[in-house]
Amino acid sequence: MPAKRAAKADDTGARLRLMEATAQIIREEGYAAATSRRVATAAGVKSTLVYYYFPTMDDLFVAVLRAGGEKALNRMRQALTADDPLQVLWEINTDARFTQLNTEFMALANHRKAVGAELKVFAERVRDIETAAVTLVLRSCGVDLTQFPPVVVSMLLTGAARILCNEGAVGMRQGHSELRVFVEELMSGYRPPIATAGVARPPE
Repeated sequence: MPAKRAAKADDTGARLRLMEATAQIIREEGYAAATSRRVATAAGVKSTLVYYYFPTMDDLFVAVLRAGGEKALNRMRQALTADDPLQVLWEINTDARFTQLNTEFMALANHRKAVGAELKVFAERVRDIETAAVTLVLRSCGVDLTQFPPVVVSMLLTGAARILCNEGAVGMRQGHSELRVFVEELMSGYRPPIATAGVARPPE
């Protein structure tokens, strides 16, 4: 029994190392660099073990996407109970660590249908959480949801954040500071009472 437990633990450890190595390579070098040989080397295992744990590279990519997706979703769900949901969503979506891997998977999805299908499921779950968080804020502020549909507001907010990340990744900075100030000031007008308590507002 101890030997079996040790073998099982080793299997889990090797599989996890392969997934972590894949995510790191994609994040740092792009999805094209994540070959089975490169991943195995980074994980410190024999290349044959890649296909032992994952029948195809698509299976490996999907496993990485699911694991990272669950962590991201858990973090985003915090916005639903946060004092300032919009600020939480803004901070998440302007975090390059969150957007960079997602951007690479978007590119990878153009070449691998399995990845595209999984990414669609993840994106829909993200959109649901973002829309729910925005709905809570708009309702608490008495905003007419027919005039300002929460799904549209959430797409505008997170879309602006991702523009900053995507352009920033290639060194583009023109208009970024102005966009940040604009969004921050806009969000300040839609903070729930509990989030604005004790926050000094600039003079009129």
